[in-house]
Amino acid sequence: MGCVVKVLDAVLLLFFLIMSIVIPLFDAQCCLPQEFYPKALVDLNSWYSREYGDYLVDEKPHFFVGLVWMELLVLWPLSIVNLVGLISGKSWFTTTCLIYGSSVTTSMAAILSELVNSGKASDKLKMVYYPFLGLAMLATLRGMLPSSFKTAAIGKSARVARKKRA
Repeated sequence: MGCVVKVLDAVLLLFFLIMSIVIPLFDAQCCLPQEFYPKALVDLNSWYSREYGDYLVDEKPHFFVGLVWMELLVLWPLSIVNLVGLISGKSWFTTTCLIYGSSVTTSMAAILSELVNSGKASDKLKMVYYPFLGLAMLATLRGMLPSSFKTAAIGKSARVARKKRA
């Protein structure tokens, strides 16, 4: 079980690192003014939407913009918190990972439902979004696995108990 957790943690470390960068620099362009971004990032985002036919980025439907706001205000900070928790071995990592995974899974259900049922999305575009659902499900799974980290509170309790006995 420990090996599986270590592999999951390595995959999630990369995922949280990428999301910590992508959310504010690319995804947030859907809801923040273009003037906030350098021309190179705006051009890269435009290239992506043309290359993959991402009509959600181009058309900015209200539900999608709402999900991007949630991503910017909730998931971006959680990505950073999860990075810190994973790297420093915090006991609360499984809780924040579960919150992150369930939130992204819910968002991806709405987005993929639109992509699949609208008839507008190409298979190429769907293949961009499906991995996020898989990674979100991995984050949810990791949040449900037991934490291998020892909390500081447990260590302090044991020290206090030893001092009282002495």
